[in-house]
Amino acid sequence: MKNETRRLRTVKTAHIMITVENDQSPIRASRLGFSSFATFPSLSDKVIPSQFPAMAEASRIFHSTLIPTLSLQLSKPCYNSHVYPSLSLKKAPRPVQCSVSTSETKSTSSNATQEVPWGCDIDSLENAEALQKWLSNSGLPPQKMAIDKVAVGERGLVALKNIRKGEKLLFVPPSLFITADSEWSSPEAGLVLKQYSVPDWPLLATYLISEASAQKSSRWCNYISALPRQPYSLLYWTRAELDRYLEASQIRQRAIERVTDVIGTYNDLRLRIFSKYPDIFPEEVFNMETFRWSFGILFSRLVRLPSMDGKVALVPWADMLNHSCEVETFLDYDKSSQGVVFTTDRAYQPGEQVFISYGKKSNGELLLSYGFVPKEGANPSDSVELPLSLKKSDKCYKEKLEALRKHGLSTSQCYPIQITGWPLELMAYAYLAVSPPSMSKQFDEIAAAASNKSTIKKDLRYPDIEEKALQFILDSCESSISKYSKFLQVSGSMDLDVTTPKQLNRRVFLKQLAVDLCTSEQRILFRAQYVAMHACATLE
Repeated sequence: MKNETRRLRTVKTAHIMITVENDQSPIRASRLGFSSFATFPSLSDKVIPSQFPAMAEASRIFHSTLIPTLSLQLSKPCYNSHVYPSLSLKKAPRPVQCSVSTSETKSTSSNATQEVPWGCDIDSLENAEALQKWLSNSGLPPQKMAIDKVAVGERGLVALKNIRKGEKLLFVPPSLFITADSEWSSPEAGLVLKQYSVPDWPLLATYLISEASAQKSSRWCNYISALPRQPYSLLYWTRAELDRYLEASQIRQRAIERVTDVIGTYNDLRLRIFSKYPDIFPEEVFNMETFRWSFGILFSRLVRLPSMDGKVALVPWADMLNHSCEVETFLDYDKSSQGVVFTTDRAYQPGEQVFISYGKKSNGELLLSYGFVPKEGANPSDSVELPLSLKKSDKCYKEKLEALRKHGLSTSQCYPIQITGWPLELMAYAYLAVSPPSMSKQFDEIAAAASNKSTIKKDLRYPDIEEKALQFILDSCESSISKYSKFLQVSGSMDLDVTTPKQLNRRVFLKQLAVDLCTSEQRILFRAQYVAMHACATLE
């Protein structure tokens, strides 16, 4: 018992240093660059409730991520494989990402979504084989992998022969990259966008549509023909589906923001550029549906290449690789071989699918970005956003709000909790929320510690209010858990209103993704609840 008490007290004092991507996301604490976490007790302790069902993996992988704002600023993730910037012509950059959908064509607006007239079915091998042949004829060296249907990801790259750990693969030359500098089949369109100084992301989204509409006259015809006609993208979820299936998760709000941002980006382009050059950008080609497609393609496949000064590019062939939480290897440009490569961190046998990492992302972020949720417990980077809020009844509400705003925070913040711990900034916010008027001189110090932007010491200790702070976290966990429990309890009867097999397949798929996500996020909250509860008990 003494040993367990000692472990439980680590919630107050212990912390580890981690590296987190700072991707300039909207002001949302769980996406900020936290540098330290309070660690939870060992997972060998029996703390996870047994009622978690096993999460079936939605193996719809490798598809979509979006963004807003044309005054684009690129992010700097830990892994370069998939980057998420922003896109609007007016407002400050506010990066976003994108994610899931199914084969049913539904719009996020009241208008029916129409499939684009190019691309292929998500699992088409015929188009993929034509792509592989074209790439080989265009300078791609012989490969140890080939495109095939796979259990995880519809299509993927599988080993043709034994591949050793530490071996470099791919070697895609720059001549096969699509970048902001690529030559346009319609030079006039490229010239207009550059005259307006359109940043890389919206420029590339427009480029894809322009090249796709050029069909066989485009150099990239075989590549575009092998892209999915409709990506598994959050952009194809209706608002009602987002509200219904993601109601318990903080991911819902981020999803809504992303849909709104992409629509806003298209509208900016349409009003400022396309409407002024209708002969170059006809609406029957450059419209919301084609941009829905191009953003879905870009945000699932565009990569940042650190060794090329952070250049972003579409890299045909390399973008057929699927994600695994069990690997850490990622794409980059190799100056010695002059091509995009990755170095394997495990061996592969012939016929095995070869994986890379899309980055250290939570299940929610993977759902948002690529349309799948890993198996329960398979993602060591999984986390859940815990919302915290000041109470307006607080006697020092105005003073605390002022201190928070001074450090870029608001009365409502979300912080990421992992199965192993929570960020020290979360504990600081809890201290501020429960601090009495007698601590008013310390409000600024505590608020600074609650922000990742501050260099102030994070692991503050206030023994007199520590139990209240832990109880505040416990209450917040319980509030979130109740939302997940309610969703999971009613999820079995959510689809009784569908009337056709097509609707049923879609709804069942979306609901399964939501159930898997909610189950994984609730599991983390149960863990945090247990730790907070027992930490409180040790203070008595």
